[in-house]
Amino acid sequence: MIPQTGIWLAIVTSGAMLLFGIDPVFVLSVLGLWVGSLFLVTSTPPESRVKKKKKTLSLSSMRELLENSTTPVLVTEKNTIAIANRASRKLLGSHIIGQDARLVFRQPAAIALLEKEPGGQAIVRGLVRRQDIWRINRQSIDDDLAVLELINKSAEADISRAHTDFVANASHELRTPLASILGYVETLSESGVDFDALTSKKFLTTIQREASRMQSLISDLMSLSRVEAEKHDAPQKSLGLASVVERAARDAAGSERLERLELQFAEKPEVQGDEQQIEQVIRNLVDNALKYGGPDTPVRIRLDHSRLGEARITVSDQGEGIAPEHVPHLTRRFYRTDPGRSRASGGTGLGLAIVKHIVERHRGRLDIESQEGVGTKVIVRFPMADDSADSADSAQA
Repeated sequence: MIPQTGIWLAIVTSGAMLLFGIDPVFVLSVLGLWVGSLFLVTSTPPESRVKKKKKTLSLSSMRELLENSTTPVLVTEKNTIAIANRASRKLLGSHIIGQDARLVFRQPAAIALLEKEPGGQAIVRGLVRRQDIWRINRQSIDDDLAVLELINKSAEADISRAHTDFVANASHELRTPLASILGYVETLSESGVDFDALTSKKFLTTIQREASRMQSLISDLMSLSRVEAEKHDAPQKSLGLASVVERAARDAAGSERLERLELQFAEKPEVQGDEQQIEQVIRNLVDNALKYGGPDTPVRIRLDHSRLGEARITVSDQGEGIAPEHVPHLTRRFYRTDPGRSRASGGTGLGLAIVKHIVERHRGRLDIESQEGVGTKVIVRFPMADDSADSADSAQA
């Protein structure tokens, strides 16, 4: 841009200086300096030719960045899993690296998400265990790379379902003892002193028995709710099973039934577990075996390793056994093969349901085998505590 106004002002000023007799050489020098300064002021500086370097994120740097995240995170390259951090390898297995992500998830919603640009989210069920609920978040980095984040939503759904089940179960099971208590109390209050001491004592004994039954029901319902709320948090404490099994079995038997116990510790394995919950498993199983086994027959508790290297606890009785059609339903809440006998023995119908949920929380397995006229065998398997697997996995990464 030419500063025309400034140039004309400089020329007019220079002409005036010449009229006043100033040396022409000096006037021309001032004019040149003035015009040159005008061009310098109005000119724009040249654009910087320094090119900005584009920062790139390599797979190796992404691997280091994501490795220690507690959230399972995967990085796919053209839908092939290139990176799986420690949390995702623990969840899905170390073998997933290099596999097609569509084969790893095998869920229509997840497969549709993998082909979606630039990304989004999907809810999948049964990713690891049958009732799991996971939200998968996907974000594309470029044309080839994408990040997958796995958020476990199972606990939220389970807590909501547990609250609903708790209310339904409590209202159903507490109704019978509560009605019995209210009936006897009303009879006693309306009759005044008409009852003799023996009849009054009989009524009061019934009230006390039903109140104790309600207390046991509430205790077991609360216990079951706590276990369900925690079942997605795997225990991390390492403990020896032998001492836990022996202590819990003796507590369940008590002094009056202790002679019927037969403890066989072929191995003394260690597991990662919640000591109080494992004790609860043993107490429930041993108490059931002592109740429903023959009155003078032994109850055997054996501790050893399974063929797959798991810690195995077997509780066997020599009772009447259970009909085959009942066995698949034994871990359901309040399921009883013989309701009258179960209530008479003080059972709440929640013992095996509690056992099942505790075993699931410990990533174990519960099996029940029974033969009528022979007896029942309950087998619990827990994964062994093994730190070497984690160290080997870290070395692989």
